[in-house]
Amino acid sequence: MTDLTQGSIPRHLVRLAVPMAAGMVFQTLYYLVDLYFVARLGDHAIAGVGAAGNVQFIIMALTQILGVGTMALIAHAMGRKDPADANLVFNQSLVLAAIALAATLLGGSVIANWYMARLGADPATVEAGTTYLRWFLPGLSLQFALVTLGSALRGTGIVRPTMIVQVVSVLVNAILAPILIAGWGTGRPLGVAGAGLATSIAMVIAVVMLWMIFARLEHVVAIDRRLLTPHLPTWRRILKIGLPPGGEFALMFVYMGVIYWIIRPFGAEAQAGYGLGSRVMQAIFLPAMAVAFATAPLAGQNVGARRFDRVQEAFKSSAVMGSSIMLVLTLLCQVRPDLFFRPFTSEQAVITVGAQFLGIISWNFVAQGLIFTASGMFQALGNTLPSLLSSASRIVLFIAPALWLAQRPGFTLRQLWLLSVATVTLQAGLSLWLLHRELRLRTALHASAGLASARPASPLAEPVEL
Repeated sequence: MTDLTQGSIPRHLVRLAVPMAAGMVFQTLYYLVDLYFVARLGDHAIAGVGAAGNVQFIIMALTQILGVGTMALIAHAMGRKDPADANLVFNQSLVLAAIALAATLLGGSVIANWYMARLGADPATVEAGTTYLRWFLPGLSLQFALVTLGSALRGTGIVRPTMIVQVVSVLVNAILAPILIAGWGTGRPLGVAGAGLATSIAMVIAVVMLWMIFARLEHVVAIDRRLLTPHLPTWRRILKIGLPPGGEFALMFVYMGVIYWIIRPFGAEAQAGYGLGSRVMQAIFLPAMAVAFATAPLAGQNVGARRFDRVQEAFKSSAVMGSSIMLVLTLLCQVRPDLFFRPFTSEQAVITVGAQFLGIISWNFVAQGLIFTASGMFQALGNTLPSLLSSASRIVLFIAPALWLAQRPGFTLRQLWLLSVATVTLQAGLSLWLLHRELRLRTALHASAGLASARPASPLAEPVEL
């Protein structure tokens, strides 16, 4: 365990964020490596894999429910020096992870073709996406085990092992991708099926590695068979914190699904360009996301220790650091956005769509960084509902106008991207206002509790019945 309630806030933030950023970069390389080789199969394969990859947001929604709730409760327990509660939370999160893993494998197999049939621009895109998704499902389902172990470590202030595991698993995926997708050395190319299979094999290795490291390094929490019996009060505590962040990713799934549906008339090239653009954007977001992810356990332990001065400082440091990073990335995307796409495809139509998307969307990078920071702070405070409300407002403000614009004569993709920039900016403003309100309330309650405990009891006081 690392005690984050003492020492320099900026130093703790950097120490936590750097390994997280490295791990996230390698995690994203999973998909970029797949896309690199899939792109050689044509526009239909790119569009199909991109649309199928959108399912990951549903899985991320479920893993966020589990991961955020687990991390926050363990961080709070560590802050108030209560290892017994931390261990109970960890073991119950394992039970929930096993249930979610089984449900993902079963549910994904049933709906894969139905889902792709509603998003694919043509039969070839539907077929490619369905094939990829079926082979990708085992890897997706193992995310629950990986997130549970990683969240427990993060809650206790340990982040380096997760990064190491992600690096190794990406290297495995990078080796397997050309062998399975293109048939290098085997002469038996599997195409998009190989892309999904390579990632699934790499995920198996990642889970095994992280479990071995976890068992050796983590001494605060561990598997206890007596604590594996379902305990509904603990489930409710995890879900209370985790459901809103999970809802945010579910809304992102809806958001991206609506975009894929709206741009279907523009053809597979447009869907491929947007698919590549959204993946590149996710990779660009990683540094700011790492800062926000580091903020959650840092501020969370201080919430548990009732050090609200340090909680405030954690937010300020995170906001400045994240915004500075996103401003630099915005400028890079304004110079030559097309350069981000040329390693993946030579199709000019695909590059044009992706470059236009990234060039416009990059204007909301700073706002998005502030949204990430606010989300991490809400996780630390144990009240993630405001973050969900903020995301929901963005989806409502986007979907209705987007559907209306799509029916208008002369509708262009540029109009869609500009609408997205406007709604993200509004979301950032709402997130910061809600966070300011929550921090002010928590600080006032803490001050009141401190005064009440310090005030001597009156000898004339009588018990009051309520």
